[in-house]
Amino acid sequence: MVRWLNSTLGRGIGFFIVLELMLVPAVLYWPDFSKHIGKFRALAPLPVMRGIIDTLETGGAFAYVTGQHFFKGCNTLGVAAAVLLSVGAIAGEAHRGTLEIFLARPISRARLLTERYVEGALAVCLPVFLSTLTIPALLEHIGEKLTYGPLLWSALHTNLLLLAIYSLGFFLSTLSRTPLAIAFGLLFFTILQFALYLVERVTHWSLFRLTDVERFLEIQKRGGLDPKYWLPLAGVSLALYIASLRAFARRTP
Repeated sequence: MVRWLNSTLGRGIGFFIVLELMLVPAVLYWPDFSKHIGKFRALAPLPVMRGIIDTLETGGAFAYVTGQHFFKGCNTLGVAAAVLLSVGAIAGEAHRGTLEIFLARPISRARLLTERYVEGALAVCLPVFLSTLTIPALLEHIGEKLTYGPLLWSALHTNLLLLAIYSLGFFLSTLSRTPLAIAFGLLFFTILQFALYLVERVTHWSLFRLTDVERFLEIQKRGGLDPKYWLPLAGVSLALYIASLRAFARRTP
């Protein structure tokens, strides 16, 4: 457990560092981007991308920052972190032949599984919140101001999608002995979803429509999360966690 916790903690720290390294130059580039946004729109090869740039232009610094941090950074790095931290939780133990030792601990299976689930979920979600907290300070360097409220609501909304993906990977991990196969399958699925986002007629079938700039502008306007989005996402995570508990209760090494 200590080795797992150290590994999970290290990956979470690494995720935060990479998010921050992407966030800092992106935020500092906002003044130049805003000056030449018309040129960027003219160079955009796809109608969906031109639509994104139009949204950034009308939404100002908030739209730009949420697009860079949540839509670009968290939807790519966050999904990868969610997949990689979930698939090895149980399947990794089985693959290494250490699942029997893991199950021999003198605590209930439900507690064992919950500890694994929570550790990985925190490693995925906390870096998103922590990096978001640095945005107002970064914006002050370029003469822009944003309050924490809409940014933190946006971070929570993003984390709900990442948690749903993490929960799916975790559930599959309780059923399998091959974490690599689960990882490839989930990464292929998420890449396909992002590709669908860029196709004009099928873009609304993409999961990433749930966490694009338009959603974050709605959050800013609303002053909180929309139940029609957060309730299904939270429900999926809860259902998959319960399914994981049931599958793990019947699991044999």
